[in-house]
Amino acid sequence: MNFDITNPIMTRIEDLVSTIPGWSPVDQLYTLFLLIYSNSHISGDIIEIGSWCGRSSSVLAMSAKMTGVKQVVCVDLFPNKNDWKQNTDGSHSFKVNIDGKEYSANTDQTIWEEAFEKDVVPIYKNTDNLFEIFSNNIKKSGCEELITTIRGNSFDIKKKVDSFFKCKFAFIDGDHGYETVCNDITNVEKYLVPGAWICFDDAFSTFDGVDRAIRNMIIDNPRYCCKQQLTRKLFVAKKRE
Repeated sequence: MNFDITNPIMTRIEDLVSTIPGWSPVDQLYTLFLLIYSNSHISGDIIEIGSWCGRSSSVLAMSAKMTGVKQVVCVDLFPNKNDWKQNTDGSHSFKVNIDGKEYSANTDQTIWEEAFEKDVVPIYKNTDNLFEIFSNNIKKSGCEELITTIRGNSFDIKKKVDSFFKCKFAFIDGDHGYETVCNDITNVEKYLVPGAWICFDDAFSTFDGVDRAIRNMIIDNPRYCCKQQLTRKLFVAKKRE
């Protein structure tokens, strides 16, 4: 990866994600980069809950490589094409089986048919395997050595990291149901060091579960400061130092 300091970061991000599907706009990815860059003086790794095809993961990994972060832990269920099922109301959810354990997602916040056909179905055009798609995109980023992938949910982080694991940046963009977002916050914040950022996609846009979880567990929590909606759908907060 080219780290020419005269090459604008926005340009690098645009080039990096130009062929990676996903819903994270470039201005949000740029904001995530800046938060990590501004925290380069703090020790700790990065956690991402909800990696999908690797769009935001690639930018987090680039940010990590540029600032000396050793590890980006990417957590996702990585559903294959045949894991998706249509519900009685026409919307879509999925279930996956990982090592004999069943996980469900998009049950409270389902994906409606139009969005599913437009944004999800094309992902599987060349392969039914989402993890393969993610892995290939990460390899193209040139930062695959920094990525630790967990196929599961935020409860599974503790199975893959050691007892000394600490996090200075967390990006939560998994299942948008209220209970799941609350669980993700609880499971992530135990690793956050003082001064760490915790960030949320799809905040205060159209997902009530995400909004309520942020209000109840972050905004009303005195352990966090610098609480702010930064872009159209990105909310951030900092753990007090």
